[in-house]
Amino acid sequence: MKKTLYMMRHGETLFNLRHKIQGACDSPLTENGIAQAKKVVKFVRNLNIDHAYSSSAERASDTLEHATEHRIPYTRLKALKEMNFGTFEGESEDLNPKRGPGFDDFFVPYGGESRKDVRERMVKALTEIMEKDDHQNVFVVSHAGATMTFASHWHDVDEVLPRRLPNGTILKWTYEDKRFTLEEAIYQEHHD
Repeated sequence: MKKTLYMMRHGETLFNLRHKIQGACDSPLTENGIAQAKKVVKFVRNLNIDHAYSSSAERASDTLEHATEHRIPYTRLKALKEMNFGTFEGESEDLNPKRGPGFDDFFVPYGGESRKDVRERMVKALTEIMEKDDHQNVFVVSHAGATMTFASHWHDVDEVLPRRLPNGTILKWTYEDKRFTLEEAIYQEHHD
């Protein structure tokens, strides 16, 4: 049976604004980030969500609460968190290496995670969620890196998504036979 997963990137945070690396660490939503979350209220209201989940990061749970107008109970899961960047957490984005050889494991010697670890935990968590019998239309709020890494398990992301996933973007996935297929990327400008 085909099911649907709507996966949203959290709204803009203070660290996003200040170009700081944030993965395991957290920073609050900005006024713009709150506005981005509220901008999808009407869209989310029409989805007939039966279950909702967020990363355990406050920026994700706050986004979910604003996007659903606090009307849908939800579960916070650590498995949906952003990649841990180790000692790079909270540092300038200028220190973030560009993708290329060695990038997948770059943060491991600094106490962070590999992209493989992030991909495995995201695939496992989202598959377990969607395998539940009463989960037909699920709404999840997570993070850009974790979402893109999850997407890379199912697709060549360079072909189906932009290099960066803007705050407030929602990805619509179908789930069938233990496989996710990206159907659509819904960007903030579509909610005007």
